[in-house]
Amino acid sequence: MIRSVPSRQHDIADDLRQQITTGRISPGERLPSEADLASRHKVSTVTLRRALAVLQSEGLIEKVQGRGNFVRHPVRKIVYVGGWGTLDPRTAAEPALRVTVRSTTVQAHGQLTTLLKVPAGSPLAEFSCTSFEGESPHGLARIYIPRDLAPAGLLDNASAYRAPITRFAVLTVSPAAVRETVCARPPTPEEASTLRIASAAPVLAITRVATAATGRVVEAALLAFPGNRIDAVFTTHHMLDERQTQG
Repeated sequence: MIRSVPSRQHDIADDLRQQITTGRISPGERLPSEADLASRHKVSTVTLRRALAVLQSEGLIEKVQGRGNFVRHPVRKIVYVGGWGTLDPRTAAEPALRVTVRSTTVQAHGQLTTLLKVPAGSPLAEFSCTSFEGESPHGLARIYIPRDLAPAGLLDNASAYRAPITRFAVLTVSPAAVRETVCARPPTPEEASTLRIASAAPVLAITRVATAATGRVVEAALLAFPGNRIDAVFTTHHMLDERQTQG
């Protein structure tokens, strides 16, 4: 029987993992520089970075551009409530969570023309949202509304919509239907960089489309969350047949 020999990168990952899980390296603490770790373990920087990528994919560390690698604080999950098109307020309204919001006007292109059923080049109000717990990113949302449907002053004063934006919620008022498509996939380069996760770590991606009673699409949202930091909950309410209840 041939036994597999652990690679150096996994040896290094095991050593660092043990130091993290036993508390020798504390949450929030910066790891030694990559050059120092490579020298200490007598490996190349390439091998050392592969070891760090293993820990990054496990959610144990995060790489902050220009600052180094840090031990993550214990993961606290947030909950997305399917059907309501929002994060659960009980998890999204924690004092430790904060959301940055950028708003602008863009032209519809690519996937957005299909989701919103508008011609290419149509003006859209765009809201780019990133949620954080402390310094750790928790999720991304890109919310798009046809410019002529955006509530008056929304682009100029997004703070008036702070509560729904903080929950990544549907911003348009009382849509007749909300369709949500959920999938697990590798992150895009932008998502991996913003969420500080490895390129091999999965994200939970939610594509949400809100439609008015007239059939017009009034909003589309593209959401992405690190797979180990989000639960999506869907509840189905079954309607009993009146003939059964009257029998």
